[in-house]
Amino acid sequence: MKDSTFLDLGSGAVVRRDAGAMTLNGTVNKTGLLLVITLVGAMYTWGLFFSSNGTANMTPYMLGGAVGGLVLALITVFKKTWSPVTAPLYAALEGVFLGAISAMVEQRFPGIVLQAVGLTFGTLAALLLAYRSGLIRATENFKLGVFAATGGIALLYLVNFAMSFFGTSIPFIHESGWLGIAFSAFVVVIAALNLVLDFDFIESGVEQGAPKYMEWYAAFGLLVTLIWLYLEILRLLMKLQSRD
Repeated sequence: MKDSTFLDLGSGAVVRRDAGAMTLNGTVNKTGLLLVITLVGAMYTWGLFFSSNGTANMTPYMLGGAVGGLVLALITVFKKTWSPVTAPLYAALEGVFLGAISAMVEQRFPGIVLQAVGLTFGTLAALLLAYRSGLIRATENFKLGVFAATGGIALLYLVNFAMSFFGTSIPFIHESGWLGIAFSAFVVVIAALNLVLDFDFIESGVEQGAPKYMEWYAAFGLLVTLIWLYLEILRLLMKLQSRD
C-alpha cells in the first residue's frame, strides 16, 4: 500500500477520500458478498449441467465467464474507483465460469469439487490464523519472492497458451506424472502465499485510512486469489486421481 495506490491509473490523478475511510469490517462484508455472488453464478451453470444429465454444452459459459471476467478484472485494476460496480460483475461472471468447469470435472471425478472447495477455504483459514498470530509476515523479501514466483508462473502459462495455437504445449504442466504433480503443488503453494499479500494489503489499507471504495478493491483482490487457488487445487487433485 503506497502513495501510488491512490492514483487513478487511467488519468494519473490522485483520488480523494470523500466517501469515508476503509474499514476491516467493511472489507470482510464485501468479501462475503462477492463470495455469495460467485456461488450464485456457479450454482446456475452447475444446475444447468446436471439438470441436462451432463449433456449441456458448457463451452459458451466457460468462455464467456473467463473472457468477461478477465476484461472486468483489467478494468478494476486500472479504475479502482469503479470497483463497487466491476467487482460484483466480475464475481458473477467468474461464478458462471467456475460452475461450468467444476460440473464437468465433477462428472469425471465424483466428489472432487467438494474436496477442492474444502481445501481452498481450509487454506484460507489456516493462513489467516498464521498471519494474525504473527507466524507469517509479509516482509519485503517475502513479497519480492512471491511476486517473482507468481510472475514466473504467469509467464509460463502465457507461453503455454501461445504454444497451444501451434498444436503443442509445455508437457509437464498438464501431465499427471510426478513432475506435473510437483509443478501443480508448487503453484498451489504460491497461490496460497498470495493470500498473505492480500491480508497485508487489507491491513495496510485500514491503517492508512484508504478511501472507502478500496474495501471493494481489496475484496476483489482476495477473490481473484481464492479463485486461482481453487482452480490450481482442482488441477492438482485431477492429476492425483488420474494416477489411481
